[in-house]
Formats: sequence, C-alpha cells, structure tokens
Amino acid sequence: MDKDLLKISDLLCFPLYLSAKEVTCMYNQKLKPLNLTYTQYIVMMYFWEVKCSNLKEISKTLMLDSSTLTPILKKLENKGFLQRARSCEDERHLHITLTEAGERLKEEALPIRDEVGKCVALDDEEKQQLQVITMKIIAKLREQDV
Repeated sequence: MDKDLLKISDLLCFPLYLSAKEVTCMYNQKLKPLNLTYTQYIVMMYFWEVKCSNLKEISKTLMLDSSTLTPILKKLENKGFLQRARSCEDERHLHITLTEAGERLKEEALPIRDEVGKCVALDDEEKQQLQVITMKIIAKLREQDV
C-alpha cells in the first residue's frame, strides 16, 4: 500500500471535521452567557421557527436521534425555554412547545449567528455554495446509510 495515499492533507473529511469543530467551539463560547450549548441552540432555532413540534419531527429535521434529543429537551424545559406534555389522545406522543421565556431568548441569541458569520469571512455567494455542497454530501451519505 502506498503510504502517500494516507496523507491527512488529502482527506476531504479532515477539513470538514476541523471547520465544524472550530465553528461549534466559537458558537459555544458566544452561547455560554445564555447558558446554552451549541446543540441546545440548534434545537432552540428549530423551535423559534416552528413554535410547537414532536420528537419525531424534531429528530427528522435536525438529524438527531431521540436518545440525543431527549436529554436536550429536558434541559431546555428545566431552563424554562420549552414545555413538554403528553398527548391527551395518545400518551406515547409528546408535544413540545416554545415558552414565552424561550421566545424572549431569541432576541438575546439573534446577534450570535451574525457574529460567528463575520468570523467565518465568506461572502453570501460562498456561504450559499458551501451550504449546497454540504447538504449534497449529507444527502449522499444518508443514502449509503440505508
């Protein structure tokens, strides 16, 4: 086997990993005053958009499994940002709703996305291209997961 085939500089996954790690780290630093982790922030962004949902829809949209989501939702509920309630029709279903405190948090969190975006230093066209390419990679990898 050619040892040059294993050069880290030739791997596509390595710069993807590093950029995700660095951006997540930056978000975590900026979210610390709000007492949120990056993953909690992503969940809150989802709820700022939809207001009310269920575990299945959240999982599908954010591509997180229920074992990852459940503790996050509990923590966000304990912080007063979300409210979880069992369905009256079927107790197996959990309705999760954004609270007033969760809605107010949106105003505090709003500048963070732009602050991180400025640090990334991509213009609008580059951001759009990166998003399209990244989503294409994700879609292809998820096809392989079947």
